Amino acid sequence: MTKNTTFLNDVSEGLSQNPKYLSSHYFYDKAGDELFQQIMAMPEYYLTNSELEIFRQQSEAIIESFGITKDEEFDLIELGAGDGKKTQHLLKTLIEKGFKFKYMPVDISKNTLSVITGRMENLFPDLEIEARQGDYFEVLDDLLTSDLPKVILFIGSNLGNMDDQTASDFLEKIAFHLKSGEKLLLGLDLIKSEDIVLPAYNDAAGITSAFNLNLLKRINNEMGANFDLESFEHAPEYTEEEGIAKSFLKSKVDQTVFIADLNQSFKFKKDERIHTEISRKYNDQILNSLLSADANLEITEQFLDSQQYFADYILTKK
Repeated sequence: MTKNTTFLNDVSEGLSQNPKYLSSHYFYDKAGDELFQQIMAMPEYYLTNSELEIFRQQSEAIIESFGITKDEEFDLIELGAGDGKKTQHLLKTLIEKGFKFKYMPVDISKNTLSVITGRMENLFPDLEIEARQGDYFEVLDDLLTSDLPKVILFIGSNLGNMDDQTASDFLEKIAFHLKSGEKLLLGLDLIKSEDIVLPAYNDAAGITSAFNLNLLKRINNEMGANFDLESFEHAPEYTEEEGIAKSFLKSKVDQTVFIADLNQSFKFKKDERIHTEISRKYNDQILNSLLSADANLEITEQFLDSQQYFADYILTKK
């Protein structure tokens, strides 16, 4: 049986529902990490370059918005750290300006943390790094207990992978651990037309398709399943009116899949879909609707790329 019983239980639960679903958390094994790096390099995937432009060109202004002085130590906590290619510009500026801080990357993927830790150690040998592996909700309570001032980074529009209620709860949970005046830097993809957004989730080279199908391959490898990857296809959708990109795996034929570690079979009808991911797009109105009264967070700054595709918001605890 797979060592990851949570993964096993989640697969059983998701494939037993109507409609079926699988959590996007499980995209990120080693192969998934590598495929996502390729996705971020695709010309259709505007999100990375848009936010990278913000960090390259506006890091000084972003740091100024933190309201941290050079004589006070602080913790810089990054949730969902990724490969660090954007964050390195912020770290470089902080170091050059003489700020005193500890960098704390958090990610569910051990492989990702290894990559980012190695990258930052090579770039900034004197940087103090404390990497933490785990789900955001599981590690937040432990991470945010320090008495030092905190700045939290949650970039890459990772919030968009949560439904609105979960996202609102998540922001409230972060805010609970922030003192008045402390900041959350929140990177969000902005609502745009379908002709810009949809290709980012359906690139011509088929990398996103391979990324989505890798989830089934992972279940095959780790749970003894017999998914025929050729019998499923990547099926994304997006409308500007809804503002949510959705990814599905669609069965091309009537078929039955057996998962050995569950000793269970799952039937799929032709064109039946497994929902694997959402990616919400935002504007000020949507973001404000997620900020509950209990969170006591307010938008105090907004940094945009030149095409206004992406925004990095500074949310300040009241």
